[in-house]
Amino acid sequence: MTAPASNPLISDRDVDFQLYEVLDTESLCKLPAFADHSRETFTLFLDSTRRFARDVLFPTYRLMDAEPPVFRDGRVHVHPLMRKLYPQLVELGLLSATRPAEVGGQQLPLTVYSLASAYLMAANLSAYGFVGLTTGAAHLIEAFGNAWLKDTFMSRMYRGEWTGTMALTEPQAGSSLADVRTRATLAADGTYLITGSKIFISGGDQDFTENVVHLTLARIEGSPPGTRGLSLFAVPARRPEGGRLVDNDVRVAGAIHKIGWKGIPSLALNYGEGGDCRGWILGEPGRGLSQMFQMMNEARIMVGLNGVATASVAYQEALAYAQNRPQGRPSWEKDATRPQHPIIEHADVRRMLLRQKAIVEGGLSLLAAASWQSDVAAHGKTEEERKRAGLLLDLLVPLAKTFPAEKGFEANTLAVQVHGGYGYSTEYLPEAWLRDQKLNSIHEGTTGIQGLDLLGRKAMAAGGAALQAFSEEVEATVERARRAGVDPAWGDALSKAMQQVTELTMDLGAAGMAGEVERMLRHSAHYMELFSVLAVAWRWLAQAAAAQEGIARGGGDRGFYEGKLAAAQYWLHTELPRVSTLVSLCRSGEDSYTRMRPEWF
Repeated sequence: MTAPASNPLISDRDVDFQLYEVLDTESLCKLPAFADHSRETFTLFLDSTRRFARDVLFPTYRLMDAEPPVFRDGRVHVHPLMRKLYPQLVELGLLSATRPAEVGGQQLPLTVYSLASAYLMAANLSAYGFVGLTTGAAHLIEAFGNAWLKDTFMSRMYRGEWTGTMALTEPQAGSSLADVRTRATLAADGTYLITGSKIFISGGDQDFTENVVHLTLARIEGSPPGTRGLSLFAVPARRPEGGRLVDNDVRVAGAIHKIGWKGIPSLALNYGEGGDCRGWILGEPGRGLSQMFQMMNEARIMVGLNGVATASVAYQEALAYAQNRPQGRPSWEKDATRPQHPIIEHADVRRMLLRQKAIVEGGLSLLAAASWQSDVAAHGKTEEERKRAGLLLDLLVPLAKTFPAEKGFEANTLAVQVHGGYGYSTEYLPEAWLRDQKLNSIHEGTTGIQGLDLLGRKAMAAGGAALQAFSEEVEATVERARRAGVDPAWGDALSKAMQQVTELTMDLGAAGMAGEVERMLRHSAHYMELFSVLAVAWRWLAQAAAAQEGIARGGGDRGFYEGKLAAAQYWLHTELPRVSTLVSLCRSGEDSYTRMRPEWF
């Protein structure tokens, strides 16, 4: 059997298509924030990231998956390769790429950075995880910290000298942040003494930089119960004192042995066992959760990108395997002496590959659209433009996090299946990516939590203004597809589904307003699923329009565009019809699992 070609991780042609044909990313350069950029600067950043991901980062993945970090003598020792990799990741400019020049950033649009960073996630998501977490933590200090915190903590984090984490979860609270118990007591010097425990802290300790800064939710003594009493603190593992770093009484209590993401440690931390853990408050007391949501939204987009990237690298591996693995012959071929055919010639293998393609490229398009709205929400020319983009971003974030995680896992199982018996062996990589992918449905809020957020908050936001803005985006795409010559039945089907979802949302919202909150939220997981199918159908119709426009222009990309049209047809014909069934389920009030009593199981 011929060995598969080197894995490209993500299709360069598809990334360029998403940026410049589906979206008009160059038009972002008309915004003052991005005026120093052009397609040329975007290409330079993309190319350097692609090369590093393929040539340097990807070869380290299997090694780091096989040798997870070790907790020894009170410290975490990560794979020795991270000592070489992290400075190189820093040198690429990743830590502050989207941040303004005054903090050392390149002020790149998130739209460009997101698709570039997906290559790194596909290559070695654990190694990139240290970068993503540090960027998010430093951005919180940039947004809410005072001048001393920015100079002392943020600047070192953006320079890659220190790393950062997000420390929310506690053993007794899990996702229920209202039950956070970590305490903060004001000290005479203006710092706070921090006591408590955190768990599942990714990157919570390592041995390749001199310090880790934990952005920590804690409750100031005397604060009210619930989330209103939470404040945000920067708690370094080693604090600056007298011109040097000293131990800050942050202890690793243990390491979590995970199914995937094995290269980055997940830890339990104890603060203040010796009574001398110091934290510095960011912003106002009691504003911690709203401040943390800035990082959480960024992190949710990052998890969505991880989902797409992990599905993509496995899809590319499965595609190469199917093109090179000879097995069997067509059903009509009776001569057993004839050469076997590559398995990609079998219709069922093409079915599995096309579903992976539809999930991967539909998910990538959804993440690109969410990132675009983030850029406009932060830097749009008018307040009205920024407000509308902000509503769309808030609506898209739970979808952009959840769809790639849930459907990405399905895509990864198909990649294993395409490999047949080899897929279930550790000699081939798809099983490792399958393990990695499963964590994405838990990271940064489970699918159930995202569904409650989507239906209970985001779809109803501003009296339905977010849903109205989304509907306008869908109709604009339908009109673009019609003008491009896409089968009008596709756009009609999308418009019909959009109308069904709008009416369902209004009905459920009315039930909630009438006090029937349980009935409103009973099928929030199904609502998430139907909205995800709808949103990805929207992105596939946009891709179909861009593909038809490309065909009309002529050139040598006909095969690429035909592949896009086939994948769009697949999603719009096989997935979009499911919206009607799910809408009926959500409206029916079917109550089997809510009626089910614990003692009946």
